[in-house]
Amino acid sequence: MLEIVTSNTEVLRRASLEGLRAEAHEELGSVVSERLLGGEDPWAFMDELPTVDELVVLLLRADLFDAEGGRKPGSDFARDQRMLGEIREAYPGLHATVDGMLQRLDRLRWSS
Repeated sequence: MLEIVTSNTEVLRRASLEGLRAEAHEELGSVVSERLLGGEDPWAFMDELPTVDELVVLLLRADLFDAEGGRKPGSDFARDQRMLGEIREAYPGLHATVDGMLQRLDRLRWSS
Protein backbone atom coordinates (compact mmCIF):
# COMPACT_ATOMS: atom_id res chain seq x y z
CA MET A 1 0.00 0.00 0.00
CA LEU A 2 2.87 2.38 0.76
CA GLU A 3 4.09 1.92 -2.82
CA ILE A 4 0.73 3.06 -4.21
CA VAL A 5 0.58 6.07 -1.88
CA THR A 6 4.11 7.17 -2.88
CA SER A 7 3.28 6.70 -6.53
CA ASN A 8 -0.01 8.56 -6.15
CA THR A 9 1.68 11.47 -4.40
CA GLU A 10 4.05 11.83 -7.33
CA VAL A 11 1.17 11.61 -9.81
CA LEU A 12 -0.85 14.22 -7.96
CA ARG A 13 2.03 16.67 -7.78
CA ARG A 14 2.67 16.66 -11.54
CA ALA A 15 1.67 20.33 -11.88
CA SER A 16 0.57 23.37 -9.93
CA LEU A 17 -3.12 23.94 -9.36
CA GLU A 18 -2.93 27.01 -11.58
CA GLY A 19 -1.42 24.93 -14.40
CA LEU A 20 -4.07 22.24 -13.98
CA ARG A 21 -6.82 24.85 -14.03
CA ALA A 22 -5.40 26.34 -17.23
CA GLU A 23 -5.34 22.86 -18.81
CA ALA A 24 -8.93 22.20 -17.73
CA HIS A 25 -10.09 25.62 -18.94
CA GLU A 26 -8.56 24.94 -22.35
CA GLU A 27 -10.18 21.50 -22.50
CA LEU A 28 -13.61 22.90 -21.60
CA GLY A 29 -13.18 25.58 -24.25
CA SER A 30 -12.49 22.88 -26.82
CA VAL A 31 -15.56 20.92 -25.77
CA VAL A 32 -17.78 24.01 -25.99
CA SER A 33 -16.34 24.95 -29.40
CA GLU A 34 -16.87 21.48 -30.81
CA ARG A 35 -20.44 21.34 -29.56
CA LEU A 36 -21.20 24.79 -30.95
CA LEU A 37 -19.66 23.87 -34.30
CA GLY A 38 -21.83 20.76 -34.23
CA GLY A 39 -24.89 22.98 -34.09
CA GLU A 40 -25.83 22.43 -30.46
CA ASP A 41 -27.56 25.17 -28.51
CA PRO A 42 -25.42 26.28 -25.56
CA TRP A 43 -28.53 26.60 -23.41
CA ALA A 44 -29.02 22.87 -23.89
CA PHE A 45 -25.57 21.72 -22.77
CA MET A 46 -23.72 24.30 -20.68
CA ASP A 47 -25.21 23.13 -17.39
CA GLU A 48 -24.09 19.55 -18.19
CA LEU A 49 -20.42 20.52 -18.29
CA PRO A 50 -18.24 20.27 -15.19
CA THR A 51 -16.73 23.39 -13.70
CA VAL A 52 -13.03 24.00 -14.28
CA ASP A 53 -12.21 22.70 -10.79
CA GLU A 54 -14.44 19.63 -11.25
CA LEU A 55 -12.62 18.86 -14.49
CA VAL A 56 -9.27 19.26 -12.70
CA VAL A 57 -10.41 16.68 -10.14
CA LEU A 58 -11.63 14.33 -12.88
CA LEU A 59 -8.33 14.65 -14.77
CA LEU A 60 -6.34 13.96 -11.59
CA ARG A 61 -8.60 10.99 -10.84
CA ALA A 62 -7.94 9.61 -14.32
CA ASP A 63 -4.19 10.00 -13.70
CA LEU A 64 -4.54 8.03 -10.47
CA PHE A 65 -6.36 5.22 -12.27
CA ASP A 66 -3.55 5.08 -14.82
CA ALA A 67 -0.94 5.02 -12.03
CA GLU A 68 -2.74 2.12 -10.37
CA GLY A 69 -2.69 -0.05 -13.46
CA GLY A 70 -5.56 1.47 -15.41
CA ARG A 71 -8.30 -0.34 -13.55
CA LYS A 72 -11.83 0.56 -14.58
CA PRO A 73 -13.10 3.66 -12.76
CA GLY A 74 -16.43 3.77 -11.00
CA SER A 75 -16.40 0.11 -9.99
CA ASP A 76 -15.29 0.64 -6.39
CA PHE A 77 -16.97 3.28 -4.22
CA ALA A 78 -14.28 3.03 -1.50
CA ARG A 79 -11.49 3.52 -4.04
CA ASP A 80 -13.25 6.58 -5.47
CA GLN A 81 -13.54 8.01 -1.96
CA ARG A 82 -9.86 7.32 -1.28
CA MET A 83 -8.71 8.90 -4.54
CA LEU A 84 -10.84 12.00 -4.07
CA GLY A 85 -9.47 12.31 -0.54
CA GLU A 86 -5.91 12.10 -1.87
CA ILE A 87 -6.68 14.82 -4.41
CA ARG A 88 -8.19 17.03 -1.68
CA GLU A 89 -5.08 16.63 0.46
CA ALA A 90 -2.67 17.27 -2.42
CA TYR A 91 -4.49 20.41 -3.62
CA PRO A 92 -6.04 22.41 -0.74
CA GLY A 93 -7.54 24.84 -3.26
CA LEU A 94 -9.82 22.02 -4.41
CA HIS A 95 -11.23 21.19 -0.95
CA ALA A 96 -14.70 22.64 -1.58
CA THR A 97 -14.95 21.05 -5.03
CA VAL A 98 -13.83 17.63 -3.81
CA ASP A 99 -16.14 17.82 -0.80
CA GLY A 100 -19.08 18.57 -3.10
CA MET A 101 -18.12 15.70 -5.38
CA LEU A 102 -17.77 13.34 -2.39
CA GLN A 103 -21.29 14.30 -1.27
CA ARG A 104 -22.62 13.40 -4.74
CA LEU A 105 -20.36 10.39 -5.27
CA ASP A 106 -23.16 7.85 -5.12
CA ARG A 107 -25.01 9.72 -7.89
CA LEU A 108 -22.07 10.58 -10.13
CA ARG A 109 -21.13 8.19 -12.89
CA TRP A 110 -17.81 9.34 -14.26
CA SER A 111 -15.67 7.74 -16.87
CA SER A 112 -12.00 8.41 -17.28
